[in-house]
Amino acid sequence: MKLYKLLVPLLLNILLTIVTSIQAAPGNSKLFREYIGAEGKDITFSDVPVSSKVEFHFILSFAIDYTSSSHPSPTNGNFRVYWDTENLTPSRVSSLKAQRPNIKVAMSLGGDTINGKYVFFHPASINSWVRNAIHSITEIVKSYNLDGIDIDYEHFNTDPDTFAECIGKLLFYLKQQKVVSFTSIAPYDDNSVQPHYMALWRKYGHLIDYVNFQFYAYDKGTTISEFLKYFEAQSSNYYGGKVLVSFGTDGSGGLSPQNGFFQACSKLKSQGNLHGIFIWSADDSKKDGFRYEKQSQNFLASSK
Repeated sequence: MKLYKLLVPLLLNILLTIVTSIQAAPGNSKLFREYIGAEGKDITFSDVPVSSKVEFHFILSFAIDYTSSSHPSPTNGNFRVYWDTENLTPSRVSSLKAQRPNIKVAMSLGGDTINGKYVFFHPASINSWVRNAIHSITEIVKSYNLDGIDIDYEHFNTDPDTFAECIGKLLFYLKQQKVVSFTSIAPYDDNSVQPHYMALWRKYGHLIDYVNFQFYAYDKGTTISEFLKYFEAQSSNYYGGKVLVSFGTDGSGGLSPQNGFFQACSKLKSQGNLHGIFIWSADDSKKDGFRYEKQSQNFLASSK
């Protein structure tokens, strides 16, 4: 009996350690994601090179709950499509997915600006915003045959808890009703942004499949060691989540491919912590022939 009393706590402790380690390190992935369509540069899905050896997510950018007038204003969860609708059409999404089974297509909500002005998260109330968002987003998802949703609000006219409840309830419905099969969030390290996403993560993190952390929002000239520290810090903030690494092809900051991004990825890969790579954005990469999209996918596909 004494031995039993000694063994039970020990076994429970071992089990807890195993579960915790699994949550904290989901393992390496061959997931590549890319935002597309935000800048109206006549880009099509077929322009972007896609390797058959990776899981590829196009993220249409953006659907926004604002009016489409010259003086846009919030619509309390009634989303409209603001990506390049001439080139990124529902029929092209369906054709793309039929031809390439390793491709999935999501849409991102919010974004930074509309007509040069900030896009604010501005709900009239939690219930009314969620109700409107469920209706409008479900319509867009069905029209475009989409697989997932990404949350990329960067400016807020509400407190973190209200944001968490609105987005959390939306994600719960979309997943429960199988409107989408995966979800992601796209925070970055800013005192006006992080509290909202961390409040969402604390309560609804179990509904979020990927954290598209905007590492390109850090300063230009970020070093490999700094980048790895940032990754460790954000993995702690979004504990148990699949935090993807990233860079921009629009001249933004962070650790660039020229300065060691893939060396940092090699380090994370050796630790079992490379959960995927994403790029902002295909629109900006077109001018250089998508060289870093090719390099990223080749890196993910390699066994080294």
